[in-house]
This record gives sequence, structure tokens and C-alpha cells, in this order.
Amino acid sequence: MSSKQPIGVFDSGIGGTTVLKELVELMPNEDFIYYADSANAPYGPKSKEAIIQLCVKNVEWLLARNCKLIVVACNTATTNAIAFLRAKYHIPFIGIEPAIKPAALRSKTQHIGVLATLGTLTSPLFHKTLLDHANGVVIHNVIGKGLVEHIEKGDFNSDKLKKIVLNYLTPLIQKEIDYLVLGCTHYPFLKPILSTFLPDHIIVIDSGEAVAKQTLNVLKQKGLKYQTNNENGNIHYFSNGNIEILEKAHNLHFIDKKMHFIDI
Repeated sequence: MSSKQPIGVFDSGIGGTTVLKELVELMPNEDFIYYADSANAPYGPKSKEAIIQLCVKNVEWLLARNCKLIVVACNTATTNAIAFLRAKYHIPFIGIEPAIKPAALRSKTQHIGVLATLGTLTSPLFHKTLLDHANGVVIHNVIGKGLVEHIEKGDFNSDKLKKIVLNYLTPLIQKEIDYLVLGCTHYPFLKPILSTFLPDHIIVIDSGEAVAKQTLNVLKQKGLKYQTNNENGNIHYFSNGNIEILEKAHNLHFIDKKMHFIDI
């Protein structure tokens, strides 16, 4: 396996681009292939078996394009399928899960809100994370029903979306939370709305930066980091949904970055 091979990233849609942004910022010389499985979004309401089948399809697609490492940039996919993927394939996988640990360590009120999909909140991995890192902290979970669907349509700021978000935030604010953990990679698109409705003392936290750092660590450990400072890498985007929405997401994250958009 060569260090010049691309890093594969997949998600149920455009949400994983929020993780891709952090990956590119930390590793600008690497090449990336991003696969948006938008035709099957959202993953949250699906069964574990269905999610695993979709993840296997995505992984096989990325492996066929010679990826050296795969980032599962989807909370629901990680919590339901990453153990299966690691057992089935010999390539390194980086998963993502809600940032419960840093929020629990920093919380002063000992009340934390988690906004996530049903698939994440009901998964064994999520409950293990709570047992490992949330002792003594009260976790208030909210299922963000309908949010992924809006974001997948390129709706990041409509009045209808704002109303839905406010409906989810109101009971969390009343619980005196001081951290809101975003448990879905689509949800960082909502940060402008969140900043409007949340009191200043509530800190919004997601896992994108931590995933990027872990990816870099694994690349170094495996001898797969591309050793050059003389060139910037490329991003190749693929989508089985609306490629224009993926372009819109890219334009929110990147400036002056070589990229290619392909509808499949």
C-alpha cells in the first residue's frame, strides 16, 4: 500500500463534508475521495442490518478506487457498523461518535444535551460511550428527526428548519445544559441557527477535529502519511444523489481547493 493513495470518506450524504473539512485542514497534501450515499439518506431510522449492508457497499466502492484508509464520517454508520467493517477488511477505519467525553469533562452544570439520530442514540456503542465517559453527568438526548432531510436538500437556514431546531433546543435549554453535543455529521451545518437560539454560555461541540487528529495518528503509525510539503492534494466528490447539493456543501467549507464533482 502506497502513502500516495487517497483517503476514502463516506457518509449517508453531505454531512461527512463537515469532517472532510477538518481532515483537509490538518492534512492538505493528502488526496481524498468523498462518497455521498445520498440516495439512501438518512441512515438514522434504518435497522442495524440495513446500515451494515449500506456501509459494506460504500467500503467496497472506495476500495475499488484504491483508498489506503477509510473514514466512516457518519455517527449512525460508525455506531452500528464499524466493528463489522474492521473485522471484515484489513484496511484501517476511523469512526466517529458523539463528543461525550470532552463535554462531560468540561461541564460545570453536569447537564449535557445530545442532538443525534435515532440510530446513534439507540446503538450499543453510544451506550458504552455513556458508561465510559458520562459518570455523574446527566445526559439529555434529543432525536433530530427531519434535520438530515432538510440538510440533504441544501436547506441550511430556512424558516421552517429554524422552527424545527428551536423546538428541539427549547427543552434542552430548560434542563440547564452547558454543552450541546452534535451527534450527527450533518448537524454542524446548523451552527449558524444554533448560535441564534442558544444562550451564550452553552457551548456547541462536535467530533470533526478529533476524527482528523486520529486519522493523522493512524496514518503515521501505519507509515501511510504522504510525505510532502510541496503540493496540495485533490478532492474527488462522488454522489448517487444530487451532486449540486454536494457542490453547495463544498463551497461552504473550502476556498481555492482542487476538486472534482462526479454524479454516479
